[in-house]
Amino acid sequence: MSWTDFALIGLGCAITILVFRTVPLFALRGRELPAWLSQALAFIPPAAFAALIANDILSPGMFDAGLWPAAIPIIAAIIVVPVAIRTKSLVWSIVAGVGSYGLLLLI
Repeated sequence: MSWTDFALIGLGCAITILVFRTVPLFALRGRELPAWLSQALAFIPPAAFAALIANDILSPGMFDAGLWPAAIPIIAAIIVVPVAIRTKSLVWSIVAGVGSYGLLLLI
Protein backbone atom coordinates (compact mmCIF):
# COMPACT_ATOMS: atom_id res chain seq x y z
CA MET A 1 0.00 0.00 0.00
CA SER A 2 1.19 3.47 -0.77
CA TRP A 3 1.07 6.54 1.47
CA THR A 4 -1.80 7.83 -0.64
CA ASP A 5 -3.82 4.73 0.21
CA PHE A 6 -3.10 5.20 3.92
CA ALA A 7 -4.07 8.88 3.69
CA LEU A 8 -7.35 8.03 1.93
CA ILE A 9 -8.19 5.37 4.50
CA GLY A 10 -7.39 7.77 7.34
CA LEU A 11 -9.49 10.52 5.76
CA GLY A 12 -12.36 8.11 5.20
CA CYS A 13 -12.22 6.99 8.84
CA ALA A 14 -12.12 10.59 10.06
CA ILE A 15 -15.13 11.56 7.94
CA THR A 16 -17.06 8.49 9.06
CA ILE A 17 -16.38 9.21 12.73
CA LEU A 18 -17.34 12.86 12.27
CA VAL A 19 -20.62 11.96 10.56
CA PHE A 20 -21.64 9.31 13.08
CA ARG A 21 -20.88 11.59 16.04
CA THR A 22 -22.38 14.82 14.77
CA VAL A 23 -25.47 13.76 12.78
CA PRO A 24 -27.29 12.29 15.82
CA LEU A 25 -26.47 15.44 17.79
CA PHE A 26 -28.17 17.66 15.22
CA ALA A 27 -30.96 15.20 14.42
CA LEU A 28 -31.99 14.83 18.08
CA ARG A 29 -31.59 18.49 19.05
CA GLY A 30 -34.71 19.74 20.85
CA ARG A 31 -36.31 16.31 20.98
CA GLU A 32 -37.08 14.33 24.09
CA LEU A 33 -36.07 10.68 23.94
CA PRO A 34 -38.52 8.09 25.24
CA ALA A 35 -37.83 6.97 28.81
CA TRP A 36 -37.12 3.38 27.76
CA LEU A 37 -34.50 4.54 25.22
CA SER A 38 -32.80 6.85 27.73
CA GLN A 39 -32.72 3.99 30.22
CA ALA A 40 -31.25 1.62 27.63
CA LEU A 41 -28.62 4.15 26.53
CA ALA A 42 -27.55 4.61 30.15
CA PHE A 43 -26.26 1.02 30.15
CA ILE A 44 -23.76 1.62 27.32
CA PRO A 45 -20.91 3.25 29.33
CA PRO A 46 -20.89 0.63 32.14
CA ALA A 47 -21.13 -2.18 29.59
CA ALA A 48 -18.22 -0.80 27.55
CA PHE A 49 -16.15 -0.34 30.71
CA ALA A 50 -16.96 -3.87 31.87
CA ALA A 51 -15.95 -5.27 28.49
CA LEU A 52 -12.60 -3.48 28.66
CA ILE A 53 -11.97 -4.68 32.21
CA ALA A 54 -13.05 -8.25 31.47
CA ASN A 55 -10.65 -8.30 28.53
CA ASP A 56 -7.76 -7.42 30.87
CA ILE A 57 -8.78 -9.78 33.68
CA LEU A 58 -9.62 -12.85 31.62
CA SER A 59 -7.25 -13.71 28.78
CA PRO A 60 -6.82 -16.97 26.85
CA GLY A 61 -3.30 -17.70 28.10
CA MET A 62 -3.74 -16.44 31.63
CA PHE A 63 -2.85 -19.74 33.29
CA ASP A 64 0.31 -20.31 31.23
CA ALA A 65 2.50 -18.73 33.91
CA GLY A 66 0.76 -20.60 36.74
CA LEU A 67 -2.22 -20.27 39.05
CA TRP A 68 -1.01 -17.37 41.22
CA PRO A 69 -0.12 -14.95 38.38
CA ALA A 70 -3.52 -15.68 36.82
CA ALA A 71 -5.35 -15.15 40.11
CA ILE A 72 -3.83 -11.73 40.89
CA PRO A 73 -6.07 -9.68 38.53
CA ILE A 74 -9.15 -11.67 39.57
CA ILE A 75 -8.47 -11.09 43.29
CA ALA A 76 -7.83 -7.39 42.64
CA ALA A 77 -11.16 -7.16 40.79
CA ILE A 78 -12.95 -8.90 43.67
CA ILE A 79 -11.47 -6.31 46.05
CA VAL A 80 -12.61 -3.44 43.82
CA VAL A 81 -16.26 -4.54 43.65
CA PRO A 82 -17.20 -3.72 47.28
CA VAL A 83 -15.22 -0.46 47.14
CA ALA A 84 -17.09 0.57 43.98
CA ILE A 85 -20.47 -0.38 45.43
CA ARG A 86 -19.84 1.39 48.73
CA THR A 87 -18.20 4.60 47.48
CA LYS A 88 -19.69 4.84 43.95
CA SER A 89 -16.47 6.65 43.06
CA LEU A 90 -14.31 5.84 40.07
CA VAL A 91 -11.28 7.38 41.78
CA TRP A 92 -11.54 5.16 44.88
CA SER A 93 -12.18 2.13 42.69
CA ILE A 94 -9.01 2.82 40.72
CA VAL A 95 -7.02 3.38 43.93
CA ALA A 96 -8.33 0.11 45.37
CA GLY A 97 -7.64 -1.82 42.16
CA VAL A 98 -4.14 -0.49 41.54
CA GLY A 99 -3.24 -0.73 45.22
CA SER A 100 -4.48 -4.27 45.66
CA TYR A 101 -2.86 -5.37 42.39
CA GLY A 102 0.45 -3.87 43.48
CA LEU A 103 0.27 -5.48 46.91
CA LEU A 104 -0.62 -8.85 45.41
CA LEU A 105 2.39 -8.63 43.09
CA LEU A 106 4.63 -8.18 46.13
CA ILE A 107 3.35 -11.34 47.79
